Amino acid sequence: MSESLKLQQNWVSMDELEKEFGEAVRNFHQQMEEGTSVGADFLGWRKLPVELDQEELKSVIETAERLRKQAEVVVVIGVGGSYLGARAVQDALSPYFGKDENNPEVIFAGHNLSGAYMNQLLKHVDDKEVAVIVISKSGTTTEPAIAFRILLEYMENRYGAASNERIVAITDQSKGALRELANRSGFTTFIVPDDVGGRFSVLTPVGLLPIAVSGIDILQLLEGAKSAMTAYASDDLQTNSAYEYAAVRNHLLNKGYNIEILASFTPNFATFHEWWKQLFGESEGKDGKGIYPASVAYPTDLHSLGQYVQDGRREIFETFVHFANQDENCEIPTTEDNLDGLNYLSDKKMNEINDVTLEATMQAHKDGGVPIVHLTVGQQDAYHIGYTIYFFELACAMSAYLLGVNPFDQPGVEEYKNNIFRMLEKPGYTN
Repeated sequence: MSESLKLQQNWVSMDELEKEFGEAVRNFHQQMEEGTSVGADFLGWRKLPVELDQEELKSVIETAERLRKQAEVVVVIGVGGSYLGARAVQDALSPYFGKDENNPEVIFAGHNLSGAYMNQLLKHVDDKEVAVIVISKSGTTTEPAIAFRILLEYMENRYGAASNERIVAITDQSKGALRELANRSGFTTFIVPDDVGGRFSVLTPVGLLPIAVSGIDILQLLEGAKSAMTAYASDDLQTNSAYEYAAVRNHLLNKGYNIEILASFTPNFATFHEWWKQLFGESEGKDGKGIYPASVAYPTDLHSLGQYVQDGRREIFETFVHFANQDENCEIPTTEDNLDGLNYLSDKKMNEINDVTLEATMQAHKDGGVPIVHLTVGQQDAYHIGYTIYFFELACAMSAYLLGVNPFDQPGVEEYKNNIFRMLEKPGYTN
């Protein structure tokens, strides 16, 4: 197998990185190994690829197969880390158009509060066989709780007592509203691990079950993550590209580049950008610190944001993710009149032109003063997506430690929730 992920950057030398961050990287790596780093109670994701309970994994696969047989549409209810990881992997590995007849349609709810969205979802599923996966550690997070209340009523009205066989809850092991309801109703359940935060949970049942339902090989996803875990086991910046990426980010921040743009030229990778933004934004954005995570989908955004990136304020750096091998391609035909002047491309295929456009864009932005990090991923398949997930999770933890913040808490998230409860006059909250 070709190299799974390769990092290239030429903005700072390895010697400079080693001098600036080498000792800190080794210290934080050692602390994570020993379980003494800040937030160490949430380091469970580090060993998931090899320590995930095999009986639980078998149950995930069996439950996914049952749901696939039961339902034409599976509604996954969740928000944030309970939603983005699964959707990112599904979108990255699913066809662009049409429904795959071999797999149920997987759709999502509980990540917004749009009445129109929910109303149209209910109409969409009404003539199809339906199952529901609800993901919430507490069962009381506003957005998914509202969606589940509505869908639970729908399922009970439609299927009666049999609805319990069509609902799976992924929640806390022993406490919370959803756990209580699941126990009372006899839902199949999986556990949200106590030592894995939501944004790091895609390789737990939180992400694995919805991904498996959509027909993606979760064993290959985990195998890729396992390979990354082995590849990035060293504390040496020169051999650990996840730590190198973390160090480069902090070096650029120290130079005044406080916005990172994740860029790709692969349309169905765009949802992965959203997962990446939560991972880094929620992990680093605290205590008045952090790199602001943004994203673009090129070449589309070259015609909207490209001008700003090229010539705007020099506080941006870009990280490009490029898949070296693509299974599908499309030829460009020759025409006799050549009115569009494209016959010079007729000996090429679209992916070749896409790759050249990526190289040309990186060169233009670099020449314009934008630091560039280039991540080349071997192939767009489950194995390499799993590998890439682990790369970013490990890099994120190290980057946050280098920044001087706890990667695993999110104290600021509660502020808007408290305002909602107060404005909606929830008992116990006053104006």
